[in-house]
Order: sequence, then structure tokens, then C-alpha cells
Amino acid sequence: MHDVPKPVGPEECTMPDSLISAAEFHRSPGVDAWRVTDTGPQATFMATSLAQAASLVPHVVAAADAHGVLPDVDVRPEAVVVRVPNRADDGIRPGAGPFAKAVSDAAASLGLRADPARNQHIGIYVAQHSEADVRPFFMAALGYEPLWDTDAVDPLRCGPPLAFNPLTVDKPARGRSHFDVFVPADQVQARVEAAIAAGGRLVDDSRAPDWWTLASPDNHGVDIAAWPDARD
Repeated sequence: MHDVPKPVGPEECTMPDSLISAAEFHRSPGVDAWRVTDTGPQATFMATSLAQAASLVPHVVAAADAHGVLPDVDVRPEAVVVRVPNRADDGIRPGAGPFAKAVSDAAASLGLRADPARNQHIGIYVAQHSEADVRPFFMAALGYEPLWDTDAVDPLRCGPPLAFNPLTVDKPARGRSHFDVFVPADQVQARVEAAIAAGGRLVDDSRAPDWWTLASPDNHGVDIAAWPDARD
């Protein structure tokens, strides 16, 4: 359906000595609420009020200081989402496991219910003519910063990252984009089935269960991926 190169899959990754894989993270004690997307581990804890959600923040800060991680925290009246972003490293810091356990323990003590099905991360892939470079335009329009040679990111990691890739079959002056939706490995099949039931079309499942390529009724592309959560 599209000609955008895929992210590095689990069979192609090797972890530096200072980092751990998703599989190693999942073997850490007390991380049942957590899943790994392409940007790192995350957990979602449901709340009944903004005050209850915010009550977890001091515990996140304390755990971060204790275990040497730099988490992102998104506090809403419905939930608090805690992430351990990779921060340009292709792997997870060893302290992420003990940090995740400490946060989960604190959330349980505060009455915050973990909902792993809510964990996800979305990336947007922009396909472009081989002679065009649209990254400067999108960075200027969105206030993003460059990442590596082909990507752009929100400096505060609130918006989805963008990747810019040339089309194999060039069509000048015609852009094309698709979404990558990273979900937990134990949720991906249900997400694929729901998208198809909602009018989507299966385009390619040759890389399942790492990812499925779907198309909307009017042929917009969505890849639903679980490979980061199952990476050895």
C-alpha cells in the first residue's frame, strides 16, 4: 500500500550493554501494568478526578530520582499516563524496571487502576517525492525539531513524531502519509479486528504479529504495530 520503510523489527535489533530490551523489561518484577511502544515503556492509570490523578506525580518524581530515569507524565481528570521515553537511544535504561514497579505500587496505594489497553503511541509517516524535502516545512509549521536525518519531533514530546521517506514510485507534487499506531502486544489483534469491523481493509499481514497494514474505506493507510512490546 505504501513505500515507506518500516521501523527496525525485533529480529534486527541488538541492545547495547547499557540498555535492556522490551523482553527484559517485562521480566522485571511488578511491571504488569506497563507496555513498551516505539518510544519506551508506558503505563496508564485511570482516575476519578484531576486531584486523584495528580496525587501520583510526587511518587513519580521520587521514583525517577531514586532510579535515574527521566519520565514524562500526562495528567488528565480521567487518567495519568507515565512514560519512560527512549530519548534517542534504541533501548530501555536498566532503571526503568524498578522505576515502573515503584510507580505501580504507588498508583495502587492511591486507588488508581491500571489499564494497559490504553497504552499506545502514534507516529506519522510522510511519503514525499525523491526530489522534495518537506521536513523543513513541517518543522516550521508545527514548531518541531530535527531528529536524525529524516525525522522531526515535538521538543516536549507531546505531539506525534514525523518521519519523512521517499516514494519508490515518484509522483511529483503529490504527498502521501500514513499513521503508525503502536499498541501493546496483547491488544494488537483486538485493535486490528476493530479497525476492520469499522470499515477498514486488510492490506498486508505478512509481518504479523509484528504489524498489520490496513487501509481506511477511502484508502488512507494505518499500520498497527506491536513489535516494540515483544522485542527480545
